[in-house]
Amino acid sequence: MLKIENLTVRYGMIEAVHDVSFHVNEGEIVSLIGANGAGKTTILRTISGLVRAKSGHVSFLDHSIDKKQPQKIVAQGISQVPEGRHVFRGLTVKENLEMGAFLQKDYQETFKQIFDRFPILAERKNQDASTLSGGEQQMLAMGRALMSRPKLLLMDEPSMGLAPIFIKEIFSIIEEINKQGTTILLIEQNAQMALSIANRGYVLESGEIALEGTGKQLAESEEVKKAYLGG
Repeated sequence: MLKIENLTVRYGMIEAVHDVSFHVNEGEIVSLIGANGAGKTTILRTISGLVRAKSGHVSFLDHSIDKKQPQKIVAQGISQVPEGRHVFRGLTVKENLEMGAFLQKDYQETFKQIFDRFPILAERKNQDASTLSGGEQQMLAMGRALMSRPKLLLMDEPSMGLAPIFIKEIFSIIEEINKQGTTILLIEQNAQMALSIANRGYVLESGEIALEGTGKQLAESEEVKKAYLGG
């Protein structure tokens, strides 16, 4: 579904990503793990069209999306849940969800599906998004991304800043979204949780892929245990 080939991304003189290649098959959950500054978020932002690569290729469903504008990429079926949630303060929960449906002509059925999946959002649909708890804001960010009916969902650090009880719930929701047909590329500092639900994963170090394998293989790797799982 998604193919990254020899991707290199620079910010001025700093090379954030170097010659990275990987793929995501339809129906998978694929996790990218690594320390802060490893290049994970840069890769997602490049896929989304928010950052331009110096070299390399990004293709989605066998079509190049290298030079496409972000809204065109969303229209093709890719949506992103950003790090830090970035809900629109001053707008209600319902209005935030509508922002995610800006390319959809008729989204009432999608509204119903989102409210069924996240009942707390239905309860608080007329509430200012900024008044929600961190976990509720994460659900709103996920719901907003799902309003565009994506084939591929990019998720950037969904557990960041959340209480353990919310982290467990968020990962359960991610698995449910995947089982209902949405492919997921997940960036997550909580490597143990990420690998526990991933079909496959890649470990990024200093902008390069250092390891790859199934979620189980990486979770059992001595290198990964030592660096990311406290083993």
